[in-house]
Amino acid sequence: METRDQVDEHIERWVPLLPGLDPDVEGAITRIHKISAHLRRVRERALADGDLHLHEFDTLHALAGRRGRAMPSQLAADLGVAPNSITGRLDGLAARGFVRRTPSESDRRRVIVELTDEGRAAWRGAMDAQGDEEHRIFAALGPDELRHLSALLRRVLIRTDHP
Repeated sequence: METRDQVDEHIERWVPLLPGLDPDVEGAITRIHKISAHLRRVRERALADGDLHLHEFDTLHALAGRRGRAMPSQLAADLGVAPNSITGRLDGLAARGFVRRTPSESDRRRVIVELTDEGRAAWRGAMDAQGDEEHRIFAALGPDELRHLSALLRRVLIRTDHP
């Protein structure tokens, strides 16, 4: 018999009260929420340990995803924020030594934002802490099970994107 978790007890409480409740749907959704909330707490703790705010981490992450160099307008688009709001973020990160701005070689009116070694280290510190926890919790599954879970979640996510 498989080990029970707190969600099993949650479902047992609610099924008698909501006869139409599908225990498999409720179980999957509740577990996804709990795993997501756990990883959010891990990320918040890693950010606090690294003295980073979420918006700083998100900006460093977007910049790292562009191989450490981008125009502010690209970062704003990646982050889904107004272009003028990225300036304040970059000012704060530059003051901390996490990014530097340099004039574009092709158009001196443009600026290129570069991730510094300090910025990369701050970003990696937060990333590694969350990544370690992700690997720890998913070690409960074998490689084939994890691949299968990922494929199943992909199908569900595609359904959410196409109502």
